[in-house]
Amino acid sequence: MALTQKENYLRLLRGEMPEFIPASYIESTSYALEEDQIAPSVCPNGPVKTVYGVTYVGSADLFNGALPKPGEILLDDITKWRDVIKNPDNTYRDWEGYYKKQTDNFDRTQRCVRSHGGDYFLTLVSFMGFEGALIAMHEEPDEVYALFDYVSEHYLEVMRNQIKYANIDVYTIMDDDAAKLAPFFSVDMYRRLVKPFHKKHADLALEHGIYLDRHDCGHCEQFIEDWWEMGIRSWNPAQISNDLVGIKKKYNNKLVIAGGWDNTGYLGSPDVDPDDLRQGLKEYVDTLAPGGGFVFSAGIMGRMDNPKLKEKSGIIREFYYDYVKDYYKNH
Repeated sequence: MALTQKENYLRLLRGEMPEFIPASYIESTSYALEEDQIAPSVCPNGPVKTVYGVTYVGSADLFNGALPKPGEILLDDITKWRDVIKNPDNTYRDWEGYYKKQTDNFDRTQRCVRSHGGDYFLTLVSFMGFEGALIAMHEEPDEVYALFDYVSEHYLEVMRNQIKYANIDVYTIMDDDAAKLAPFFSVDMYRRLVKPFHKKHADLALEHGIYLDRHDCGHCEQFIEDWWEMGIRSWNPAQISNDLVGIKKKYNNKLVIAGGWDNTGYLGSPDVDPDDLRQGLKEYVDTLAPGGGFVFSAGIMGRMDNPKLKEKSGIIREFYYDYVKDYYKNH
C-alpha cells in the first residue's frame, strides 16, 4: 500500500528515504495551525494588530505575506522596553476550545499538524524597525536578551498549549535573519542573543517527540551547524544564494532541503519562457532529489490573479506529476 502524505513526510524528517517526493505547494503534507497570539504569516483581509500592539499588513504582490506596517515604531529605546512591551494575560483563555475548533476536522491519518513560532529577531524588528533592532543588538545586548527572555514566557506558553491541545507533529522555528547575500548579524551574536531562545522551543519540541523545521530566508548557511545541534532536521525555503550542493553533500538526507528553487529570479517569474521553466525544473530536481532529503518547492512569484502566473503554475504542477513525484521509483 502507498504511504499517506503524513507517513511519507515523517519518513523524510527521520532521515529515511521517502516513497515519493513531497511537494510544498501541490499536495499538502500538513495542516497549518492558526494562532492569533503570535505574529501572522499572511494578511489577506487587511491589517492585523497583534497582542503586543504591532500592526501587520500584506501585499497582493507577495501572496499577502505579513510585514510590520512601515513607519510605525512601537519601541524607540530598548532600555524602556519594560514600559512598553506587555505579555498578554491568558489566565481565562480557552486554549482547549480554541484548538479543538480548528482540529476537529483534521484527518490526522493523512496529514501532519504543523505550528510555528520562535521569531525573536523578527519580533524585535516589529517593535523597533529593522535599523533600530540591529542598533539595539549591538549597543544594548543585555537589554535585548532581557526582552527576549520576557517575550519567551508568552511564546513558550503558546507552544505548550499547542502541544497539549492540538497534538502537533511538526514545529517550524520562524526567524528570518539574513538578506540575499549575507546574514544580518554574526554567528557569534546569534549564539549569544537569539539561539538560547530558539533552543528553548527546540528542546520543548523534542521533549514531546515533535519534528523540527526551520524557516530562514536569504544567505543563512552559516547558522546550519547551530540548527543541527538543536535538533532541526528540515530547512525551508533554502534559497539558492546558499551552497545547496555543498550542504546536500555534507548532510545528505539528514537535513531536508524543503526548497532550493530560484523563486526570486527568472525561473520564478511569471514571464519565464515555458521551455526554460521545464528545463530549469529538471535541473533543480536532478540536483537536489537524489538520495532523499528533498521537498519539491518550485513556485512562481507574483499576483495570484496574473494569467501568466496561473499558466506557469500549471506547468509546474504538471511537471511534478509527470517527472517528480515518483522520481525514486523511476531513477
